[in-house]
Amino acid sequence: MTQGPTLSDVTAMTLAAKAPAACLIGWPAAHSRSPLIHHHWLHELGIAGGYTIEAVPPEELADFVTRLDRRGFIGANVTIPHKERVLELAEPDARARAVGAANTLWYERGSLRATNTDVEGFIDNLDAAAPGWDRTDEALVLGSGGSARAVVFGLLERGVDRVRVINRTAARAQALADQFGSRVVAEGWDRVPALLPQAGLFVNTTSLGMHGQPPLVLDIELLPHWAVVADIVYVPLETQLLGAARARGLRTADGLGMLLHQAVRGFELWFGRRPQVTPELRALVEADLTKA
Repeated sequence: MTQGPTLSDVTAMTLAAKAPAACLIGWPAAHSRSPLIHHHWLHELGIAGGYTIEAVPPEELADFVTRLDRRGFIGANVTIPHKERVLELAEPDARARAVGAANTLWYERGSLRATNTDVEGFIDNLDAAAPGWDRTDEALVLGSGGSARAVVFGLLERGVDRVRVINRTAARAQALADQFGSRVVAEGWDRVPALLPQAGLFVNTTSLGMHGQPPLVLDIELLPHWAVVADIVYVPLETQLLGAARARGLRTADGLGMLLHQAVRGFELWFGRRPQVTPELRALVEADLTKA
């Protein structure tokens, strides 16, 4: 006769069923490393909880988000292509409104709130990888999408005097500059060689250099010797841009660091504990990326 579950087994299953859970909402979303990150923290901090990936097509987004709690979730991350649309479905904070996109949802006093943690993910990673980077007066940002807006917002908030934004489509760069005011200047792609010598911080927010995408062709030698180079791409872990910068002796901040740091506040909002980005966590995600 097969023995049924013991009382302790039933208790464990009951607790697991009621454990708080968050999710990632995207379309597609299977490539995300967020479950690996959050499950590591849940285990490390001894918290009963979960984190899953939910592939939600655009036409089902409104129903999914407005019923998030009834689906058993206490919050969510949001990735492409939903980051802008989700602002209409939750109450955005000042940061999400300013950036024009949200990547994190949570409940506060019964209301579904939205924020953008890419901002502190980028800034906290810079602080960790290149302390003192913010002594520069001028930053050069390549790209004008949602990630670029988060980066620009963070740089302005940190006190960088001038942020120059470059995009192959000049109108998009100008729209970003108009959004943030006089400290942000739109520049043409052909201006890159002339602008690099003044840039204390260079940031790539485009997909150039990502696995399967065209490389970012840039003369790193034009940057000043004290410049910091950041790339939000994390596949590959070391892009051609970062490799060239390191070979020249420049300090760098990579996309994996930003990915890890942007996850911190979401976890804290959902589970009530602030986790740490540790070498052990980075090694875990690096190994997973290398395996893939």
